[in-house]
Amino acid sequence: MPRALWSGTLSFGLVNVPVRLYSAVRDHDLRFHLLHREDGARIETRRFCEREDAEVGWDEIGHGYERRDGTQVVLTDEELQAIAPKRTRTIEIGAFVDVAEIDPVLYDHPYLLVPAGEAEGVRRAYRLLVEVMRDRDQAAIGRIVLRTKEHLVAVRVRDGLLALTTMRFHDEVRPTTGIDPGGRRRPTKQALDRAVRLVEALGADWDPERYEDRYRARLQRVVRRKRRGQAIAPPPPEVAAPPPGDLMAALEESLAEVRGPGKGRRATAAAD
Repeated sequence: MPRALWSGTLSFGLVNVPVRLYSAVRDHDLRFHLLHREDGARIETRRFCEREDAEVGWDEIGHGYERRDGTQVVLTDEELQAIAPKRTRTIEIGAFVDVAEIDPVLYDHPYLLVPAGEAEGVRRAYRLLVEVMRDRDQAAIGRIVLRTKEHLVAVRVRDGLLALTTMRFHDEVRPTTGIDPGGRRRPTKQALDRAVRLVEALGADWDPERYEDRYRARLQRVVRRKRRGQAIAPPPPEVAAPPPGDLMAALEESLAEVRGPGKGRRATAAAD
């Protein structure tokens, strides 16, 4: 296991379970340094005062909040620290809710919560919580302080372990009111039937291993070619496909293509 990002206690009622927090995902993005193309030297980022045209040290930096009238309210590090959340080591569970009731748009970053230590009592309490939440298909809602920010979290069961996901607050999600859904006329029954057949023909069992990061793969190929001294030509500009002039004909053509020779019902699930 990687290094724990946080350690503390998961608390519900009078039951306290010592746990450690680990990131549940890995970042495979390729990282690049900013360089001077002429000589390959690293580019430095410095902080300059635009009025004095002089470099400013970190101890002279303030935090400005711009108001609607353009004026600034300046806060110091000490003033921000005064209202920072308390560095608690407890995830206090406030409620248990059905997982299906949580809109996935509220989920943010995933972590794993694992029992801390080998004590039998700790593992028994951890396993009890896993079993109860899995049987009832529920999520525990609580709060955690990571670094200097308090997060709303949902704790669910994943592969026999507790998975913690930080969440967005309700007012951070943009409302959909006022957005045109594409007309108010209901599609014809014939168009709906053909669309349903196309969706069914493209049906597949969800398997995340069938989908890969195509951009990262292309970027790795470019790096290898560049290392060998090969020229990298930019791709031709992509031309957006026009909307179908005849929706019914487009549906029929799409269905015929999906059901073409040698293509099974699930053959196109991982296409492109």
